[in-house]
Amino acid sequence: MPPGKLHADSFGNPLTLYDAASLPLVEDFVMGFVSTEARAVNLLALAERDASPLVQAYCATLHLFAESRDAAANARPFLEKARAAFARATPRERRYIAAIEAWAGGDITKAIDLHAEQAREYPRDLVSVKLGQYHCFNTGDCPGMLRLALAALPAASDVPYVHGMAAFGYEQCHLMRDAEASARRAIGMCRKEPWAHHALAHVMLTEGRLAEGLAFMQGVSDTWSGLNSFMVTHNWWHVALFLIELGRDAEALALYDREVWGVAKDYSQDQIGAVSLLARFELAGIDVGARWNEVGSYLVQRQADHVLPFLDLQYLYGLARAGRPEADALLHNIEAYAPHAPLSTRAAWQHVCVPAARGLAAHARNDFPGAIEGLGTALPRLLEIGGSHAQRDLFEQVYLDALVRTGSEATLTGAQSVLQQQLNGQPESLRLRRQTGEVYLRLGLGELVSRT
Repeated sequence: MPPGKLHADSFGNPLTLYDAASLPLVEDFVMGFVSTEARAVNLLALAERDASPLVQAYCATLHLFAESRDAAANARPFLEKARAAFARATPRERRYIAAIEAWAGGDITKAIDLHAEQAREYPRDLVSVKLGQYHCFNTGDCPGMLRLALAALPAASDVPYVHGMAAFGYEQCHLMRDAEASARRAIGMCRKEPWAHHALAHVMLTEGRLAEGLAFMQGVSDTWSGLNSFMVTHNWWHVALFLIELGRDAEALALYDREVWGVAKDYSQDQIGAVSLLARFELAGIDVGARWNEVGSYLVQRQADHVLPFLDLQYLYGLARAGRPEADALLHNIEAYAPHAPLSTRAAWQHVCVPAARGLAAHARNDFPGAIEGLGTALPRLLEIGGSHAQRDLFEQVYLDALVRTGSEATLTGAQSVLQQQLNGQPESLRLRRQTGEVYLRLGLGELVSRT
């Protein structure tokens, strides 16, 4: 094995490469990963050609991002090659390799700790920072997301993507003014910064600035080219949310068909984007036709994935709404897996995912008391399964729908309390106005409908 020579990536981080000709593809990964561009996967062309430790660890990273039950097994050969070259790696590279090994082994707590150390010692290792944020996001550690970005910021303030990372960390911590300022700074430095667009969409949705949010996202959508499937479909997903709230149902459905479902139908994130949007359509009273059937056919492969509880819950709901018997198999598998999940995520599986899964399956089959019981148990701890506020809102919408459709005085009273508060925060939302008005009518308070 050649000794390897030190090079530097775009952010000035020392990089051990056995073949200098590998540098452009490594750069594709580094810059593509940080900017959410599809070119990151170009690195896989080096998998057999260059056994450099970080090249192999980056290849393992890409395989783990498949978020499938085979992902860890597919990543291990690359991690073995990286470990074989460990002695030739720099301290930064060694820590990154160890973090990816921890991820592949299911020890997310250790992975986050290693990424946090990396951010303190090598704050311009922005691949590590972004990956650490991904793990924090998936475990509901919003302050951890923000700490990582702020650790990098003093040394990397010249990089727009760091401001985008900070923006989303601020937003998930409910620090909206800081989030908007950071997002706008990122966009001012680089108009094509889709993660900052995404963070600002979150701010505007949360603050009820629906028409403004729609106009903003549509106004920057011309830059969403060359992105990975998650980023492009997820930003269009946000556009669809604004359309739903504003009562522009036909446009939202057309956007689902054209931009949200169909970029990478086998990919986890594209699948849950489709499931959550179809569910929101139905909860808003929009007929989705036969769309569940196609999505369900792609979810059959997910019966035993158990990569993230947040993913499994949406696979389950999609299968159940599609009328697939595999929904029962997935629910059983979740219940069987939860007590044996890796220690760092076991509580989320046992105490949040299992009751939420039972509640979602019940709702999909019109068992509304069962939905209330299961989701009511899970909702107070829902943060633990990760996802963003906007994404987790789906589960609360399903719970509210179950309260309304059960129709007792007690459940309607509970629904009124939540819906009116939501409408107060989003007065532009025609969806919330319609749903709140329906509840007032059923509570015998029809005189309040005109005020909603």
